[in-house]
This record gives sequence, structure tokens and C-alpha cells, in this order.
Amino acid sequence: MNENASVSLKTVDRIEITTLMDNYVDLLLPSTDTIIRPPLAKEGKINTDTFLAEHGFSLLVTVYQGENKHTILFDTGYTKVGVLHNMALLDVNIEEIEAIVLSHGHMDHTGTLHGILDKISHTVPLVLHPGIFQYPRYTRRPDGAKSIWPRTVVKDELNEKNVDIIESETPVYLADDMIMVTGEVERTTPFEKGMPNALIEQNGALVQDPIIDDQSIAMKLKGKGLVVISGCAHAGIVNTLMFAQKTTGEQKVHAVLGGFHLSGPFFEKFHDPTVDALKKIDPDVLVPMHCTGWKAIHRFQKEFPESFVLNSVGSKVMLS
Repeated sequence: MNENASVSLKTVDRIEITTLMDNYVDLLLPSTDTIIRPPLAKEGKINTDTFLAEHGFSLLVTVYQGENKHTILFDTGYTKVGVLHNMALLDVNIEEIEAIVLSHGHMDHTGTLHGILDKISHTVPLVLHPGIFQYPRYTRRPDGAKSIWPRTVVKDELNEKNVDIIESETPVYLADDMIMVTGEVERTTPFEKGMPNALIEQNGALVQDPIIDDQSIAMKLKGKGLVVISGCAHAGIVNTLMFAQKTTGEQKVHAVLGGFHLSGPFFEKFHDPTVDALKKIDPDVLVPMHCTGWKAIHRFQKEFPESFVLNSVGSKVMLS
């Protein structure tokens, strides 16, 4: 890995993005040129087990450049069960994972981390923003009461695991400089306000949690442009894309995937400016996932009929 922000992001020939966990699963979706759905049957027999969906997020990302191949894991789902179950159904070779990237510290992105580490025999880089260790964190409910988040990312516990912790607020390059972890994303749009009901305890007081540890990953596909994947995009999906453009120097965005955190009444107010901004960016492939929300996903399907792809657990997005 490389933590030098001046490093140029290398182009890749092909990218495969396999959904190990998302909020939605549909075994009857058809495959297309962009996305391959898992088979319903093997050797003529309907499978006796199926994929699990949960309010969580985890992707297996593989990049190819010539004869070189690199695989990383981006986020690890919510429960201790789902991602490992789905990995087994997909015949994922967990030993091929060269690095793990955490988008931020919320449990729906970190829940299976320890279970995955227990199954990897080698030492694996774990890339995260140092703000991920801030605790306690809360969500304020509509009635004004607050709920505390489970603490799933603890440095002392990780130091006992087979990980090489890479803490960075600035971009980190993985996979022979073919994958960039954005680090902390600049927030410049007027409409992306973060998560207003997220709270964090600082100096004995509860304040709004900016979720500064939010980060994404970016790749550069040969002849096509950037491929950007967000976990929850608490920094804003438009901010994330603009930061990837600025950091890599590549303006064309070929594909954007991941959670856009547009679910719920508060975020519905920002659907219009988000759609308008994404139309200006004009991605060729748009795959909203996880916390994007039902209303926003349907809006994207309507507004981006040529680029929209409906995701499902077990599906593999193929970009080349």
C-alpha cells in the first residue's frame, strides 16, 4: 500500500464488484452485460440454501491489469452471520483478500470484521480513517431519545488480530496503486448536510457527529474513467465524486456504486439537487445500494434509465 497522496492512480483493464451484503436480494433478476446474477440451480438442481440480505453493506472488489489481479474487501456487513454465509454460497476464497477497507465505523459496515479476520491466515492491511475510533456515538430517535451504537472497531482489540492497521485522513493506494481509498472527503456542496440525528460525545457533551471517518474507494478504468464506490456517503455522494475527480485528476466518472444515504424524510428534500448534480456528472453506470432508500432508488431508475442497475446480494458488476 502507499499513503502518498501524490501517487497517480494506475488504470485497470477490468473491475469485478461482487455484492456480499446489501439490503435487498432477488433471485429472479436477469443478468445483463453489466451485471451477472447468481444461478438459481446447480447441475439442474434448485439450491437448498439462499443468500441473506440485511441492513448492511459489503463488497468484494477485484481489479485486473494485464496478468495482474488484486482483490480487496470493502466493508463487512452488519451481523456476524450474513457476509460469511454469502461468501460460502459464492465460493469466495477468503485467502485472496489482500486488504480490507472500512468506509466508516457504523456497525452495518463493520459487524463481521472479526469473523472474517479469524478466517484469514495471513496478516492483512486494514485501511481506516482515525476518526473511526471515536466513541460513544448515538442516533437521536424521532421522540428525542437517543440510541447508542455498538462499538465494533476497537484499536486494542484489532492490535491482537492479524491486521496491519493503516490510519489515514488522506488517500491511501492499494493493489499496486490501482485502488485509491479517498480518506476524508471534502464537503463543498450546499445541500449535502450529513446525518443530522447522528450524535457523538465530545468533552462530556453531545454534539452532531459529522462522521468524519466516512471514506470511499476509487479506481480508473482504462478508456472509460473513474469507478467510485461509497459505503454510506455520509459526506455526500456528490461531494465524494467531486473529491475523487479532484484527487485523481480524472474528470470522467464511468460508474458510481454504493450507499448514497438518501433514505428518510430529511434526505428526501435533497433528492432533486442530487439528481441534478449526478446528471451533470453523467455516469455511464449507476448502482445505488444499501442506505440509498426505496424512494431514491426508484427516482434514480426513472431519471437514469440507461445507466441505472438494480443491485441484489450475490450479484457481480462487471466493468471493462
